[in-house]
Amino acid sequence: MTVDGADAAHTAGPAGTTVEPDGGRSGDRTTAARPAGGWRGRPWLTVFTLSLAAMMVSLDGTIVAVAQPVMQQRLHASLTEMQWVTNGYLLAVAVLLIVAGRVGDLFGHRQVFLAGTLGFTLASAAIGLSTDVGAVICFRVLQGVFGALMQPATLALIMTAFPADRMNLPIAVRSSVIAVSMALGPIAGGLIVHYASWQLAFFINVPLGALTVVLGLVVLRDAKQEGAARGLDVPGLLLLSATLSALVWGLTAVSGRAWGDPAVWAPLAGAAALACCFVGWERRAANPVIPMPLFRSPLLSVGVLLLIVNAFSLFGTSFFLAFYLQHVRGLTPMESGLQVLPLTVMMVVGAPFVALWIGKAGPRIPAALGMLMNAVALFGISRLDGHEGSGQLGFWLFVMGLGFSPIMVGATKLVLGNAPQGFSGVASGIQQTAMQVGGSLGVAVLGALMASGVRDVLSRRLAADGTRLSATQFDHAVQSVSVGLHGHSAQLSGLPSSVFEQVSRAAFRSGMGTALTVTCLVALCAAVAGLLVRTRQPGK
Repeated sequence: MTVDGADAAHTAGPAGTTVEPDGGRSGDRTTAARPAGGWRGRPWLTVFTLSLAAMMVSLDGTIVAVAQPVMQQRLHASLTEMQWVTNGYLLAVAVLLIVAGRVGDLFGHRQVFLAGTLGFTLASAAIGLSTDVGAVICFRVLQGVFGALMQPATLALIMTAFPADRMNLPIAVRSSVIAVSMALGPIAGGLIVHYASWQLAFFINVPLGALTVVLGLVVLRDAKQEGAARGLDVPGLLLLSATLSALVWGLTAVSGRAWGDPAVWAPLAGAAALACCFVGWERRAANPVIPMPLFRSPLLSVGVLLLIVNAFSLFGTSFFLAFYLQHVRGLTPMESGLQVLPLTVMMVVGAPFVALWIGKAGPRIPAALGMLMNAVALFGISRLDGHEGSGQLGFWLFVMGLGFSPIMVGATKLVLGNAPQGFSGVASGIQQTAMQVGGSLGVAVLGALMASGVRDVLSRRLAADGTRLSATQFDHAVQSVSVGLHGHSAQLSGLPSSVFEQVSRAAFRSGMGTALTVTCLVALCAAVAGLLVRTRQPGK
């Protein structure tokens, strides 16, 4: 599942300027060009082209979420490897998205958009042709790199096609395309995987990407640069990348190892050290990736926290829910896609009503109450036992989707509305990056909690039945049970298949329950922070 924060980040800034996700303002950097003869620069052809790209990225995220269980079986992948299929993409986007707009300033937004679209398309084709999970992970990382280049460029290119007072409608059209794609993605993914193959879930990007590139070459007009872009903070970018990678690497390793294993704590310790180096560097860098003075605002800091926790719970829950529905409940990919429809539909339908609510109540209270709804939904899902009806899970997903829009819109306004003068564009980049970081941490942390819960229950149940497995066999069993599978592990245990199936299902439900309960507590803490944060800014 992919959440595009570019639209939420595009809001009115001070003095009537328009905030760009690359750190500038449309009022002082980019102007709309009058279309020349032919197709180039035509406003609505530009919107159509950019909307195709947005649809491709949104469909990819939601389709892949449904396809994961089938991919895991066909590729014989472990839980750790499947986590990296998701996290490789999210980490690449998280690290590069914050500076992608500056890359567009340096090389031209049209060129960067076309390179990103072409690269995303070729990476998708390469994934579809891959026969082992290692190659899939590598090409997913490339997908993330090129996807990060595409997102800020789309808004910059819309600004070149429309004057400032006419941009609301094209932005709304693009946002609607993303919303509809997110809603239809699970169903499309279920149909594709059920009736064709998981490879087609990636091959579907090829015609969309090819059409987008051809139209982009013919239609798109590059931005008119009225000022030089600031330099890139390469050391800061490398430190941020290393910090996030080490953190996610250590957390993901827990799914196959104990917490005391050096393969777990060494990357986590390294991440802590790198984080200190990153903060120290950013404090003295001339053009920092993340300016530290931004976080002097309590409201902005809480907005970032709410965005991270929202993505943390959404991506983490969606990752394991697919395995739960297809491997534990026994649903087909198409049925599992239909099952999550209440979540995706409410994510789309709720946005217009939330805008009215926030207009009257301000962003803080709706965002905090949305997080509270998220926590309630997580608690409800954590209590499921695998025998519930579709309506029960559908209700909790409905509640989760209901809370999504208040968090997204409210937290985004908290971030952008409380950024100091001159930092609004950078804050919008942080807003988008926060969601990607939260998503990757959600998959990693929930995976660690899931594996720990499975490991504990499985060891106790096997010991009670007098079954002994070697360390390697037990680790293999934990990996299999953590994604809802039990067939091969039952043979290793020597237990009857029906008995081991009961043990593995109990372990899976316990692990998922533990992971979601902890996530519920994290969401509650974020909601309380949103409710109690000081509303007066320092020095005001």
